[in-house]
Amino acid sequence: MRSSRPTLGVIAAVLLSAVALPAAADTHLELQGGRSYMDTHGTNVFFLESVFNAYQIGQSRFTWSPDVSVGYINGRHIAHYDDYSPGVTNNVWLGAAGARFHYGTDSDWYQPLFFSFQVAGTAGGHTQALSSSYEFVSTLGWQMKNVSFQIRHISNGSFKEPNRGETMALVGIGFDL
Repeated sequence: MRSSRPTLGVIAAVLLSAVALPAAADTHLELQGGRSYMDTHGTNVFFLESVFNAYQIGQSRFTWSPDVSVGYINGRHIAHYDDYSPGVTNNVWLGAAGARFHYGTDSDWYQPLFFSFQVAGTAGGHTQALSSSYEFVSTLGWQMKNVSFQIRHISNGSFKEPNRGETMALVGIGFDL
């Protein structure tokens, strides 16, 4: 199924607005790619993610950063799901916004470990894994200066069935703007 032009325009606008935030904000831009699985069936995925300036949460050692991303999950061709509605062949685009959390100071060995949570909107159709127009994105990862490793899960939290979800392993290459 092809994505509509207005939908792709909205996704492009979200991405451009993320990159165009004030220059005073520290921005880390990252291209991520990997493999996503629905049940045991894999497909290729990629994301473009921007993480902005970190803010301390009160007097704690926790920090949070605004986090936005645009992603693409390739459709699959699995005969078992040919008669299902929705199927699994649609390519899905998503735009997401949320927060990334770290614990510790820059000198702590565990500070590069992060958890992020985002709310996403989808375009391009629904699948057995992503069956609604809204999804939740949870990521656990390790962020070095220019490389990251992440485990990400996307689902709608069982608000709509089917809800098989997508679970992926990603490697990212990034740079600071």
